[in-house]
Amino acid sequence: MPTPERTSLDAIVNAACDLLEEEGLASLTMAAVAARVGVRAPSLYKRVRDRSTLIRLVAEATLAELGARLDGVRDPVELANRYRALGHARPAAFQLVMAPGPGIPPVDEHYRQVATEPILRISVELAGEEHALDAARTLTAWCAGFISMELNGSFQLGGDVDRAWGFGVERIVAAITRG
Repeated sequence: MPTPERTSLDAIVNAACDLLEEEGLASLTMAAVAARVGVRAPSLYKRVRDRSTLIRLVAEATLAELGARLDGVRDPVELANRYRALGHARPAAFQLVMAPGPGIPPVDEHYRQVATEPILRISVELAGEEHALDAARTLTAWCAGFISMELNGSFQLGGDVDRAWGFGVERIVAAITRG
């Protein structure tokens, strides 16, 4: 009789995502995730090869979530706001995919495409086919930079950060919109 499965890959990735948000990347270990899903660490290795693979799976799940949040959005301001919402909802995961740092494994290209397709689609509408990639990079870089600074507490001069976000999004969209 085969041994029953005690956990699924989805449960492992979800537990890893939660652990990342609660305790940070340094605490994202195979043993910690195994404890969260109620198995011993050796059992986890039946589903996930190593910690590097676990981190990659978390990053891919984050990109899939970002793509789902952006899917079908037609308005560039709404797209930027949803991008920011992910950063607020999952700050550690957001930082993991936007500024991965040394030693973080690359994600499968499919997940990167899922997250970037909505941005590219809107960028084509704003800047035209010829400048769509440049526009997408500009919009993404501005959003990611603003959100990262916000998450890291870098806006120390006072004022309304939400108002600054709205101002910035409006100006970036205007800047990348063709004549």
